[in-house]
Amino acid sequence: QIRLVESGGGLVQPGGSLRLSCLASGIDLSIDTVDWYRQAPGKRRELVAVIYSSGDTDYDDSVKGRFTISRDNAKNTVYLQMNSLKPEDTAVYLCNTYVYDIPYWGEGTQVTVSS
Repeated sequence: QIRLVESGGGLVQPGGSLRLSCLASGIDLSIDTVDWYRQAPGKRRELVAVIYSSGDTDYDDSVKGRFTISRDNAKNTVYLQMNSLKPEDTAVYLCNTYVYDIPYWGEGTQVTVSS
């Protein structure tokens, strides 16, 4: 059974940092493209960062220079390091991958940036 589990969210002050984790079971994340999305209340889900099987990465303009996506193949985990957090980063963060064109999602982890 394929499963993605996010963790690492929480409440942080503006300017603070968090590191999110996406732990996979049932698949080998090292050979897959993995995305981090976020969804704020009343807004559509938006793509934040991507890491390709090659190791190349891509980011939404709103997080470039602040967020870093990476993977630890030995732990079958993809991370999202988030620095210089802003209130507008508040959202549920979800990781996503595709296996044979079927999308798999975790349940998400809440990130709240507030003073």
